[in-house]
Amino acid sequence: MSAAAEDGVGLGSWRREPSTVVYQAGGLPEDVPAVFTIHAETHLAGVPTEWPEHSHPLHELVWVRGGTMSARVGDRMFTVPEGLGLWVPAGAPHSGRLTADVELCDAFFAVETLPPGLEDPMMIRLSPVLESLLLHLARTDLEEAKRERAEAVVLDVLEPSLAPLELRLPRDPRIDVIVRALLEDPADARDVEDWSRATGVSVRTIARTFRRVTGLSFGQWRQALRMHLAVELLSGGAAVQDVSLDVGYAQPSTFISAFSRVMGMTPGAYAAAHRNTGGVAVSP
Repeated sequence: MSAAAEDGVGLGSWRREPSTVVYQAGGLPEDVPAVFTIHAETHLAGVPTEWPEHSHPLHELVWVRGGTMSARVGDRMFTVPEGLGLWVPAGAPHSGRLTADVELCDAFFAVETLPPGLEDPMMIRLSPVLESLLLHLARTDLEEAKRERAEAVVLDVLEPSLAPLELRLPRDPRIDVIVRALLEDPADARDVEDWSRATGVSVRTIARTFRRVTGLSFGQWRQALRMHLAVELLSGGAAVQDVSLDVGYAQPSTFISAFSRVMGMTPGAYAAAHRNTGGVAVSP
């Protein structure tokens, strides 16, 4: 099922475009065989697309080609560009959003197939070998022996990525209104003192709560959120100056410096790498 979505904030994790289509995800793809180890498939999203929160009884690895995916798993927000994948353990509630004209790829892993170190949601480095093997497994005409060999290699090469595109979403009634406002508009320039006056919560409480819940200061958390949106906008072809304003930087030079510190390259270099090679522009 699908339905056109209204403009606004989608799923409490990102701003929704007016043309977004919302799909109600089922528990499992219809064509998953009764007995399997890894089942892979691909879909093409011609318009911005969202999936409300749902879960699967299988482990899932999801990645995109030709764009960016944003996802929320529990209290974590992930931005997944090309070259990275998102590992979602079986039973973990998650929601997601795709930019337009993106190919969505996913692989479901039998619940008893859990490689060591993948017990929690995390980013996965999607090497060319891993992606090729997973797309190979999407074929329906593979002989059983060939499928088993490919599956064994996949399980060997799955490894986490240290890419800085994961953000913990605070859940605390004292700062919920701040978090919701910034998710809706990361360019909101109000500082801790402004938020204290707006919410009636002390500056000290706001600062300590952000630090305790996320491990980051208020300013660091807001900057990280802005980088998530910047990656998505740059992947969609937006100009660096426009992205700078959209994420709350009046001066492009300030945005360029902040982006470079977090991502390891300038936003212009990120956009060029994405445009010219279709590959990820994130330091491992």
